[in-house]
Amino acid sequence: MELRFDPGQEYQVRAVESIARLFDGQGRIEASMSYSREAGFLASPNRLDLGEDDFLRNLQEVQRSGGIPPSPNLEHIEQVIDAAEGRKVIRFPNFSVEMETGTGKTYVYIRTALELNRRYGFRRFIIVVPSIAIKEGVLKTFEITEKHFQELYGNLPYKFYPYDSANLTQVRQFSASPNVEFMIMTLDSFNKAMTEDGKGNVIRRSTDRLQGATPIHIVQASRPILILDEPQNMESEKSVVALAALNPLLALRYSATHRNPYNLVYRLTPAEAYRDGLVKKIEVASVLKESDVNLPYIRVNSILSKKRILTASLTVNKLMKGGTVRQTEVTVKSGDNLRAKTNLPEYEEFAVDEVNLNTNRVIFGNGMEIVVGGSQGADKEALFEAQIRYTIEEHFRKQRRLRDRGIKVLSLFFIDRVDNYATADGIIRRYFTSAFDELKKKYSDWQSLSADDVQASYFAFTKRKGGRIELEDSASGESKKDEAAYDLIMKDKERLLSFDTKEAFIFSHSALREGWDNPNIFQICTLHQTTSEIRKRQEVGRGVRLAVSQIGERTHDPEVNVLTVVANQSYEDYVRQLQEEIHEEYGEGVELPPKPPNARKPATVRLRKEYVLKPEFKELWDKIKGRTRYYVNIDTEQVITEAVAEVDKLQIKTPRIVISKAELKIDDEGDFEAYLSSTAKTVVDLAGRYPLPNLVEIMAYLLEHTTPPVRLSRKTLVEIFLRTKNKKAALDNPFEFASEVVRVLKEQLADHLVNGMQYEKIDDWYEMSRLEELIVPAWEGHVVPAEHSVYDNVIFDSEIERKFVEDLEKRREVKMYIKLPSWFEVDTPVGKYNPDWAIVWEWTDTHGEPNGKPLLYLVSETKGATIDKLRSDERRKVQCGEKHFQGALGTRYRLVQNASELP
Repeated sequence: MELRFDPGQEYQVRAVESIARLFDGQGRIEASMSYSREAGFLASPNRLDLGEDDFLRNLQEVQRSGGIPPSPNLEHIEQVIDAAEGRKVIRFPNFSVEMETGTGKTYVYIRTALELNRRYGFRRFIIVVPSIAIKEGVLKTFEITEKHFQELYGNLPYKFYPYDSANLTQVRQFSASPNVEFMIMTLDSFNKAMTEDGKGNVIRRSTDRLQGATPIHIVQASRPILILDEPQNMESEKSVVALAALNPLLALRYSATHRNPYNLVYRLTPAEAYRDGLVKKIEVASVLKESDVNLPYIRVNSILSKKRILTASLTVNKLMKGGTVRQTEVTVKSGDNLRAKTNLPEYEEFAVDEVNLNTNRVIFGNGMEIVVGGSQGADKEALFEAQIRYTIEEHFRKQRRLRDRGIKVLSLFFIDRVDNYATADGIIRRYFTSAFDELKKKYSDWQSLSADDVQASYFAFTKRKGGRIELEDSASGESKKDEAAYDLIMKDKERLLSFDTKEAFIFSHSALREGWDNPNIFQICTLHQTTSEIRKRQEVGRGVRLAVSQIGERTHDPEVNVLTVVANQSYEDYVRQLQEEIHEEYGEGVELPPKPPNARKPATVRLRKEYVLKPEFKELWDKIKGRTRYYVNIDTEQVITEAVAEVDKLQIKTPRIVISKAELKIDDEGDFEAYLSSTAKTVVDLAGRYPLPNLVEIMAYLLEHTTPPVRLSRKTLVEIFLRTKNKKAALDNPFEFASEVVRVLKEQLADHLVNGMQYEKIDDWYEMSRLEELIVPAWEGHVVPAEHSVYDNVIFDSEIERKFVEDLEKRREVKMYIKLPSWFEVDTPVGKYNPDWAIVWEWTDTHGEPNGKPLLYLVSETKGATIDKLRSDERRKVQCGEKHFQGALGTRYRLVQNASELP
């Protein structure tokens, strides 16, 4: 296969042109030879004729034309280095290009260098990369684009090669050749002052192979242009000194995730690339365990040192106020007990003994240790099994659909630990083999292949020589296989894309990050915890490049270009983390939606004292001010009978692994949003894996922490469990059963409390003088001017309340009203109740005139539904309000949806 490249991609041409225009006014460097004692013969070293003012003017013009805020000055890096003539100050400008991963960054900077030669005669370029993987990727791009660039630049002679300390003649060639020279160097190859043998780094030592010259002095004399690939990995002081030691003319920085975007000249954001179809669309297949809080789940997210105190962020199951159990993030330090943090008894034995930053783990008093990124109670193996199975079947389905279009599908697995795959009994290898052998029976194209045939893996190797991989035991069959896999993944991209090779499933730990990708990665399966060292943008970046066919042509069909990320976390969390990473990098450039008009402008709500002094308001207050207490009668047998009937109806789901899928789309502000495209489907049933706990103790504990102030006895709980016909649910999912029973009991108890209660008036009341306290600022967008209210503006909490106020103002019958302040509360068995409105109603005739009947004083509650449609807690409070006002105080009480339903 020969990959084909389109020279007319507008966004790539703009990126090349942005750098080339920086040099407007630069004279052309013609071929010449010179000689220096320290460096020997030099052929046309790079030279800069532009002054700083010219450079800055060009930079600002390029930035303005690209919609980038102009830089106020030209940013440089400045360092003192050791040169042939002694110590000297090196100062060189840096220019940054931001291009989203998968849009051809390496292609762009090679083409940019060739364009700089065509226009201005620059010939010496050093490409600095932070890792071996990126170096191999760069070399591969040079190989596959060579024919394309020869055609584009009229057979321009140029050479490219990796720096090799064992072959220093390359350094001489770099400086003495009349052609364009590209030397690719890893940062480690020249940023170490000393080698392991205690001698200076090879590039810094004089050598007879160069007639006594020092390699780095030869490089310095050539004044190379540095091209920094992923420069965010070269920001340390040591790295900056090493780069300056090359005595560069300038540096061009290329990345999707700059840490310091010096003199930014071009930007292609993730949102632009995604929206314009320059990369694959992304969908997240979320693999989660549901309905399982039977085991104490703990995940260590991070460890933080602040003010000499070590704390750890954990994700745990936590009992919430409503009685549900949810996974929640908590912060702990040494001495904390997770039972207190979670309100759940099963965490009793998990007291934090030590938070250790050195070993990156949390140690508990029961002896358990969990490393950052690790977890317990998560049933990791079941999750892995489901993820692997789903990825294989998704791979098979896509390959069947795309084979006729000549597109080979590849899947990439990021694994948590090398041993889980590399060893013969590793769980990842076992689950892959088992799922592959089972699923291939449904797909004829795969039936003749074994799991071993289709796998390839790349992990970081320990020994390399001369830029070439050298395994520890090159004679062993496994090592030869590993070396072949390395060559296939890192060097033979075209062969990996061909149907002639069987390998289609690639496994790696963290080595395949920045610098490696493959256009036909269609699935990325993340077999690690969500706090992996690999960031989300790094993960998806390995597979977002547009797919290519067997003839090497890219396809732009959006139905083909979809990358599926199979993650063991919710799609909401995955998208949120991805978006947070983008905001970290592009935060200042992201447009946020405008604030609502006047939403932040304060408005004052003033009490009309003349209204408060009117007799009708004093009468209204006398009608509603009284306080009450309640008493309750409960029929225990009826509670049990009704509770059992409800428990018998419960549909308890067994613990299970479920998969749901969501598509990622870009909104108008450039943020990712997830749209559910496939609802949760069960793929692994976990029933029967756990011992039966003491259900009565669990229920008693939950009730104690979640019910109103009435407790059921242990005898009553036992009776409910003995009578239910739904005992199998307790065996399948003990904690879920207990939680659901508690929910039913809470509902039953609350209804019995409200139905069986009565209020009686007590010798206590709310003082009208407290109304003075309501003079507080409010947001202008949440108040309505009012003529008949005791206050000049009425604060509303909902659209229903706003409309209600407007209607009250229009009705002639409404003589006066007040929205009752938040401190005006009624005690109920289900919590405090703050009624909405108190109204003075004047009866009128058919002409809207007062008809002489006595004024009506009433309390009103506004809701968007009738009482039978309200949430249970709202319904109960309305019922209590009616008993309090009408039953105990003798004041009319109405639930209404609008003012027309009054009085």
